[in-house]
Amino acid sequence: MPTLNNSPPDRPLTGKRALVTGAASGIGLATATALTEAGVQVIGLDLQTASPFPCLVCDITSEGAVKACTAEAARRLGGIDILVNNAGILREASLAETTADLVDQHFAVNVRGAILVTREALPHLTNGARIINLASELAYVGRQNASVYAASKAAMLGLTRSWARELAPRILVNAVAPGPTDTPLLGFESMTANQQALEITNPLGRIGRPEEIAAAILFLAGPGATFFTGQCIGPNGGAAMT
Repeated sequence: MPTLNNSPPDRPLTGKRALVTGAASGIGLATATALTEAGVQVIGLDLQTASPFPCLVCDITSEGAVKACTAEAARRLGGIDILVNNAGILREASLAETTADLVDQHFAVNVRGAILVTREALPHLTNGARIINLASELAYVGRQNASVYAASKAAMLGLTRSWARELAPRILVNAVAPGPTDTPLLGFESMTANQQALEITNPLGRIGRPEEIAAAILFLAGPGATFFTGQCIGPNGGAAMT
């Protein structure tokens, strides 16, 4: 049976340790901040450093860098209770303009990187640990000029379901599929009016905030999600109702 959580109610994850990829900005930064506020000791992996928590400079497309940085993070933390595979890129292109390099870039960061980090973190994951993968609403609904990105995020759902079966019952694996979110990855402010209109066609009529996505991740990492595995929750304003 799951162990009862005796942490203070305002810091429900006190004593837990987390590794968050892509932690220097956007959803990753919001997630690391929310976890820290919940009592978690956080180390991030990113191409740049971030505060107010330690962040190791790591190119997750490099197997050697992932091995070294994940080992160092685990050493500093003394174990990993929560792994958030958040790092990702988005480069739009029509099918006619899609190059092999574009495909390779997306899958190297969005999929291969998550696989490498999770593989290296696995020996350090504790009993009851949580793996939370970042997918996207586009994995369900698709998008013109974003087929490669959508495909890479659909792959994250496949990884989530497969790992959930493989690692059960010791480790719980779930995913979060955000809708358009106000992050540097989306670049909403720099879009044309027509592009912005496309992003807010969901029933709530707006893009999400990073803190709203982080709240979903925090739930999956917390004591209320002990019967969730192989699932994907979608803070997307109703853009994809699954």
